[in-house]
Amino acid sequence: MNRNQIIDNYNNTLHLLGRVTLVLASILLISVPFIVSIVNGVQPSLSGFINGLIKVGMIYIPMSIVEFLIYTPMLGVGGAYLSFLTGNVTNMKIPVVMNSKEIAQTESGTIEHEIISTISVAVSAMVTTLVIVAGVLMIVPLQPVLQNEALLPAFNNVVPALFGALGLKYFVKSPKIAIIPLLVMSLLCIFVPSMISQTSVLLIPSGALALGIGFILFKKNLL
Repeated sequence: MNRNQIIDNYNNTLHLLGRVTLVLASILLISVPFIVSIVNGVQPSLSGFINGLIKVGMIYIPMSIVEFLIYTPMLGVGGAYLSFLTGNVTNMKIPVVMNSKEIAQTESGTIEHEIISTISVAVSAMVTTLVIVAGVLMIVPLQPVLQNEALLPAFNNVVPALFGALGLKYFVKSPKIAIIPLLVMSLLCIFVPSMISQTSVLLIPSGALALGIGFILFKKNLL
């Protein structure tokens, strides 16, 4: 069996396990609210359900498609299935995979990257689960610390600090591509503060802008 056959068998196995797992997880997630409503004898009205579904779907369906298209090449097959199943894709899985890729010096699309990505996402998911368990057990003793007014600003800025540090490294590597999207998005958030909470939506125009600039620079041999 040659290398290509091994890679194909590996990816086919991942696709099978990933699809089965995601289908089962989706059934379990959807069944919980229905079981709770049946047990308690409370059913939402059909009009209310449809109205709520439309409002949520308008945001999350396009966002899900965009995140899938952007993140899957970074995560690889196994990493993508694990990430979309366990969540925290943007703030946990992507940073872990990118750092692991740099440490292991692998290239996206290679079998080495697939393995490194899958391992790093799996370890991240296990560590996250352990931290959540520890947090649940310690939430009462730590409540005075977590509610300390002096520390609240720090908790509110953990994610921006994480992505600021992570993004700077890539901005420095590709300043010609990064400078215009970074400037445009920064000005947008300054003049329209409500957009600060819509970072997932901003992925669409900023990603398209970066891709367009990268394509133009590539065609002109300026990269």
